[in-house]
Amino acid sequence: MRTSIKLTVFAAAVLAIAGAGGYFYYSSPANTVAARLPELVKRGPAPTERAWPARLETLLDAGLTDPYGIAADKQGNVYFSDGGEKNTVSVLARDGSVRVLAGGIEGYRDGAGAAAFNTPSGIALDKQGNVYVADTGNHVIRKIAVDGTVSTLAGSGIAGFADGQGAQAQFNGPVGVAVDAAGVVYVADTYNDRIRKIAPDGTVTTLAGSGRPGFVDGMGEAQFDTPCGIALGKDGIYIADTSNDAVRRINKDGSVVTIAVAPELEKEPLLRRPMALAVTHDGFVYIAVSSRGRLLQLAPDGNLAGMPDAARPADPVTGIDGNIQLYGPRSLALAADGTLVIADGSAQRLHRVVHAGAGAAPAQPAAQVAKALSSSPGVQAGAPLIGAAHAAEPMPPAGAPAAAASDLMARRNEGPMPWPVLPQNQPHEVVGLMGEVRGSYDGDSRHHFHAGLDVQADVGSSVHVVEKAKVSDPLPNWAYGSLGEGINLGTTSYIHMKVGRDKKNRALDNRFQLLLNDQGKPERVRVRRGTRFYVGEQLGVVNQMAHVHLNLYDHGRVVNPLALPFPGLRDTIAPVIQGIALYDASDKRLPARKGKRLEVARSLGEVNVVVDAFDQMDGNLARRRLGLYKLGYQLLQADGTPVAGYEQPRIMQTYDQLPKQREAVKVVYSADSGITVYGSKATRFTYSLLSHLSEGEVVPGRWQVSELAPGDYTLRIYAADYAGNTATSGRDLALTVN
Repeated sequence: MRTSIKLTVFAAAVLAIAGAGGYFYYSSPANTVAARLPELVKRGPAPTERAWPARLETLLDAGLTDPYGIAADKQGNVYFSDGGEKNTVSVLARDGSVRVLAGGIEGYRDGAGAAAFNTPSGIALDKQGNVYVADTGNHVIRKIAVDGTVSTLAGSGIAGFADGQGAQAQFNGPVGVAVDAAGVVYVADTYNDRIRKIAPDGTVTTLAGSGRPGFVDGMGEAQFDTPCGIALGKDGIYIADTSNDAVRRINKDGSVVTIAVAPELEKEPLLRRPMALAVTHDGFVYIAVSSRGRLLQLAPDGNLAGMPDAARPADPVTGIDGNIQLYGPRSLALAADGTLVIADGSAQRLHRVVHAGAGAAPAQPAAQVAKALSSSPGVQAGAPLIGAAHAAEPMPPAGAPAAAASDLMARRNEGPMPWPVLPQNQPHEVVGLMGEVRGSYDGDSRHHFHAGLDVQADVGSSVHVVEKAKVSDPLPNWAYGSLGEGINLGTTSYIHMKVGRDKKNRALDNRFQLLLNDQGKPERVRVRRGTRFYVGEQLGVVNQMAHVHLNLYDHGRVVNPLALPFPGLRDTIAPVIQGIALYDASDKRLPARKGKRLEVARSLGEVNVVVDAFDQMDGNLARRRLGLYKLGYQLLQADGTPVAGYEQPRIMQTYDQLPKQREAVKVVYSADSGITVYGSKATRFTYSLLSHLSEGEVVPGRWQVSELAPGDYTLRIYAADYAGNTATSGRDLALTVN
């Protein structure tokens, strides 16, 4: 017999967010015969809300080296693997305490108390509380029982492919794992390009995949390309087919279908490199993608959307798309309360994504942040911003101490950092710096920021490791055979090279697997997650770009490689300021007369101040142009004394970190910036002085001249390089405000 429970409330009930448990309420329409109070009509999961407004919270951000797999139990405990130097599987309790379940050293050993893993990746929980682990580096699937005993469920410990029971079966770097209510385990056998199934007795069978990377649907002939994520839904087995930029499903009849794929002609599709999946009771699929760190939701009707970030509204000026953005998500899971838990491997953090509904702190309005930033005389910041919390901080004066270095950066500075080319202990010419503007080959001169350090090297010369590393990303290399080919080794990326190959395109060693096409010719290189590299080892050879591009990361953030102590690196050359110009609201340059003060009318309201400047380092060719590290300004009175509040230069831009959004480059660089490689007539760095950039956060800004008292002034530009050299000539612009 059904029982209706009437609730004493004074407003219509609203639908709760979705995904897991809870009560589902409805309200009768007000125009019925008698408006009734909400009734409880069923107990169970609420329908999933489409693209619900989300809030990103940090669960754990200390003590992690390579968090990968993640799962949550009904009590709210979060289980996670750490595949870096720790090689552990742990549990984060609701009270914030962390307990290691198993592991602690790299190796292969079963048992209780002394078990060892080699790069544990995806994990899954069964209803009894057992934890299943994709032990990637050991090529096996492990089981951690409730009492902590570790056993090998299937796999021989040697990379290969074979079905069979227990140790008779073979895997090749499995990364993803899932388990159903009956205890059947499903595996994304990543480098075999197959999906496998393990019965409770350890018998392994292959569900789909030919063993060669490809993209084919169907029954029997299906192909995958480096599948990394796997999840179970009521309609079948869902696969994050990572290299195919697709989400696939194995139906109950064994057929494989594609339910979402990135459009071929779209330059920056949402669904690029999907890493992990979580499926709701009603068929919604959450997807973590490594490209731009996005979190997506795929609805049952095929609609794909980013999960809105309630704290960061969309802003096309700075490139914020208004969606949740991480650094390098590896895995995600649905918690019992409908929230999502995520392992961000690049940032070395665990996160939770919750509904930004009742109880959530509202996002700070952009206008308030802009007002806070513009509290200094003569500065006006625009409303669009990246990272309001940072943007609202006061601008530091020149020479202010840098933020405390992370443990990683401190360790990097304990001794000399080898160069990526030979000889590694002697100086080389630096031909590009982090933060410089870069264009695209389709005519956009301000397409993105240059993200690292360019070191000149001859075509065909060898590229070498600068710091020891263990590969975290299951797909660490990209763009085979192109000018942009490169590889990421966790905290460092090396670009513009033939990865893992010599001049004759032969593999350097067995860490680099050459995949051949139908004609028997190499078409790509594979490097497994968990592969180790040591300082001095060769990674490849320089391609036609004739330099090595070195990117440096710290907890996911792109940081300036000049922070590293490269042997013999010297910079005694001060930056050069080539010009200072003011532009009105219509982007028309204010006319200047030689030898006369620039006339600036207060009625203009605001102006854009553009500084044309560049830097050089010791050893550069005379034609070389490098970008600045810091840019700021002072406002002086007619007698040369600073205007109140300008006793020290105000630093507007510091290229210590880069924004996540490449579009932010158009905020700090003016339209005539560009470099010759991308079609510009000359390499020019023209900076929009009043736009603010610090710690990877950017806010557009203009000079509010209407707030200045009439009179004569000198605008003095502060332009500095990383070594602390500052420009002394061309830095002053005499002007009259009237």
